[in-house]
Amino acid sequence: MKIAMWSGPRNLSTAMMYSFGNRADCAVVDEPFYAAYLAMTGLDHPMREDILASQSRDPVKVAKYLTGSNPAEKPNFYQKHMTQHMIDGVPRDWMRDVVNVFLIRHPARVIASYAAKRENPVLDDIGFRQQADLFDLVKSWGQTPVVIDSHDIRDDPEGMLRKLCDAIGLDFTPEMLTWPTGGHADDGVWAAHWYGAVWNSTGFAGAEGPLPNVPEELQPVLDQALPFYEKMKAEKI
Repeated sequence: MKIAMWSGPRNLSTAMMYSFGNRADCAVVDEPFYAAYLAMTGLDHPMREDILASQSRDPVKVAKYLTGSNPAEKPNFYQKHMTQHMIDGVPRDWMRDVVNVFLIRHPARVIASYAAKRENPVLDDIGFRQQADLFDLVKSWGQTPVVIDSHDIRDDPEGMLRKLCDAIGLDFTPEMLTWPTGGHADDGVWAAHWYGAVWNSTGFAGAEGPLPNVPEELQPVLDQALPFYEKMKAEKI
């Protein structure tokens, strides 16, 4: 089984990759279109040159890899994807051949996390519009994509992972609830910059508290993102 997990940044995406990566029967890949995205947009992200050197910049080659033989010939292949990487010129037809899952998070939490790092995202930086577009595309092919909320996972990791596995036709294993400290062998090269907190973890963080306050200057971004989130939330398991 090939599982494509679609989310925006500042979500639970790395922890979810570690969860599936701790299964003995599952290979993982970390944001395989990142280098292609940077090459095609010219954006200046932290560790840009290292990222460009670490992955193929050709999105067609990446798509072929994602639908080819599973790494290490493992039965399952979990793919962590960022929805904002799927810009014009990145193929989508390969998504017909994988199980598509959409990992959502309330945009207030995403934006507040950005603000804490002194970044000022616009709507397209946080992936909500692109996530909804990909969801609609998959549905138009007759698939029934799965939606899961990161808030629910943190509230009840075992219960929600069991529901997720059941929804995609995969047996749940308790190994998904924990992982070793220090990261995963298949972390992207950018992990050294971004994954410090997850590297120190051994499982999912506890339940989230009330929604955070969003800085006034980012309120328009929240207003733009909320309809996309609410649309996806209505479909969650």
